[in-house]
Amino acid sequence: MTATPPMTELQRESRMGALGTERDREIPQVDLSDFEARRAEITEALWSAATEVGFFQIVNHGIPAAEVDRAFAMAKAFFDLPVEVKQQFPLDKPKNSGWESGTQVRPSVGTPDRKESYQITRPHMAGLLPSPEQLPGFAEFMLGFETRCWELAMRVLSCFADRLGLDRDFFARAHDPASDTYQSTLRILHYPELPADVAAEPGVWRAGAHTDFDCLTLLFQRTGQGGLQVCPGRDLEAPEWTSVVPSDDAITCNIGDMLMRWSDDQLLSNFHRVRMPGAGEYTGPRYSMPFFAQANREVLIETPQGTYPPITAADYLAERIRANYGTPKA
Repeated sequence: MTATPPMTELQRESRMGALGTERDREIPQVDLSDFEARRAEITEALWSAATEVGFFQIVNHGIPAAEVDRAFAMAKAFFDLPVEVKQQFPLDKPKNSGWESGTQVRPSVGTPDRKESYQITRPHMAGLLPSPEQLPGFAEFMLGFETRCWELAMRVLSCFADRLGLDRDFFARAHDPASDTYQSTLRILHYPELPADVAAEPGVWRAGAHTDFDCLTLLFQRTGQGGLQVCPGRDLEAPEWTSVVPSDDAITCNIGDMLMRWSDDQLLSNFHRVRMPGAGEYTGPRYSMPFFAQANREVLIETPQGTYPPITAADYLAERIRANYGTPKA
């Protein structure tokens, strides 16, 4: 692998483990209905949200609610499998595929996230998908749902391509699912139920503060299963966190570090975390599903203005994964 200097992204992330303060903000919501007829209007709304905040929600996005519901049902069925079955699909870190539990250590906090996850990265699932006997219909449906997510992500990214002066299909080519170098990932997450009298401990998080490695993240959540907080803006010295109210109908989106690089920092990749429940809040199991649009391995991430040195998407992703599965702090 080509040697690269320490990443600005990792330097920023290592400084974001503090509790910070909380404040209410409005998370921009963008309606994608009648997309082609309203493309110019939608593009302006997405660009405004992504350059000023970095987080936004999309509604009327075209993925039927019944499909999202079934995907969550499939996720629960997977995580309900006995541990000895899930261990048959161990996480392949370099290929970002398979199951892990409690092994992700964020550079911001140095302690493992309180969750388990299962990564679906299409070219690397040989031997890592449950059989029809273990989980009927899982593999076929979830691979189809991954395609739905890719199509939606490319639709959104085509709007950013327009504003960045790239051709409309630039990001679709960079995230080609027909290639064996495809790196985009559908991830299902399970945060286990907590005792009813749980009290948030300083420095303990369901998921520590981080930015995403990718170009664009689509996050599916369930109404009532809160905890996600975002930190809009660029101020790392006095971070202010805003809770995102989860909704079955809206997909919460954020710009990732790859696209922030590609845009010479015009598009903002912002920090987010999942906090522990507070007094009187829901403490049951929490499920979420992010889709990470990550450019194919050989794609070179080059910034028009030279803000960052060129790096392949493979090297970039490898650096970030290595930093996020490190050794916990003592």
